[in-house]
Amino acid sequence: MSSSSEALKIGIIGFGPFAQFLASTMVKQGHTLTATSRSDHSELSSHLGVNFFRDINTFLEVDNDVILLCTSIVSLSEVVKSIPFHLVKRKPTLFAEVLSVKTYPKDLLIQELPETMDLLCTHPMFGPESGREGWNGLPFVFEKVRIRDQDICSRFLQIFEQEGCRMVEITCEEHDKQAARSQFLTHTIGRILSEMDINSTSMDTKGFQTLLQLKENTMKDSFDLYSGLFIHNKLAQQELKNLELALQTVKQRLFDRMDEK
Repeated sequence: MSSSSEALKIGIIGFGPFAQFLASTMVKQGHTLTATSRSDHSELSSHLGVNFFRDINTFLEVDNDVILLCTSIVSLSEVVKSIPFHLVKRKPTLFAEVLSVKTYPKDLLIQELPETMDLLCTHPMFGPESGREGWNGLPFVFEKVRIRDQDICSRFLQIFEQEGCRMVEITCEEHDKQAARSQFLTHTIGRILSEMDINSTSMDTKGFQTLLQLKENTMKDSFDLYSGLFIHNKLAQQELKNLELALQTVKQRLFDRMDEK
């Protein structure tokens, strides 16, 4: 085994469905995992082969190579500000996060993380549903914000490379610029369709089936995630205005055509 593919000791803060989804692949690859969370996931963790700690102080005293933040967007600030960083043994420890917005966690962690910690901002652009059959070809976006231990960082990134992810190295700011359209707009259209309560008919076209699938996929994500995409990405607010304006424009053109008759 080359040094770049040696097993890592990875600690996860926040052990909800997405963290569990990532953990199962990390354990399968042979990495040693510990986790802590506000909810008690000890039974589920033991099934996954993850050592679970109810107490964050005890969790931080474990000598981890990487600490992975898997909290929700809306709880990130509260969680980060409550971490007793002085208990972290390893210097530097690599802190990585997997939030769906990037500039917000980057700015917050630069401000709150001790200088001795390395920082990697990432966004695996898939989840338990889209990554169910494997991660091959799915995009993994990352920015090496502050990295001194290049070996640990490359070994962590290799987890995703090994699964065949399409590795996209861009700044957090560029990620948010692109995601405001590609991700937030998709979620918004899906939620609008859900509000309209669209359902399958006896004569569905392929296009309509695509809309139904979009609605189904979107509604599997929590409103916390969706609102976080809006609140913590300034560009998303402009996209919402653009969507409203586009709808008004299309509507006006239809009414203009009616008036011509």
